[in-house]
Amino acid sequence: MRVLAALSVLVSAAVHLYLWLDFARDDDFLGPSFMLNAIAGAVIAVLLLVWRHWVPAFLALGFGASTLLAFVLATTVGLFGVTANWTGWAVWVAAAAEVVAIVAGARLLAADNPLASRVKS
Repeated sequence: MRVLAALSVLVSAAVHLYLWLDFARDDDFLGPSFMLNAIAGAVIAVLLLVWRHWVPAFLALGFGASTLLAFVLATTVGLFGVTANWTGWAVWVAAAAEVVAIVAGARLLAADNPLASRVKS
């Protein structure tokens, strides 16, 4: 599950890096946001693989949820003046990866919860 979470976060980060290189770097708001997303995703992916703790799982869940929420807001009501559409391979690949990150992060959190192991005993 950790590998799946790491891959999903890394895929989303890679898509955001691709989009940063493609167009977002020239935008004062999107540029830094997309680059931060790419860097944070790479860091979270590494943490998921090397640190057996609940924190990386929490970060994966939060990364997926916040990134997906930001895009949903941009496609519905707009986000800081940015509007987007559900078109193109990058949108769908990133959205799918973010859903997987949310689910995998939540499953890891549930499995790593020390209270859950006490209740089962």
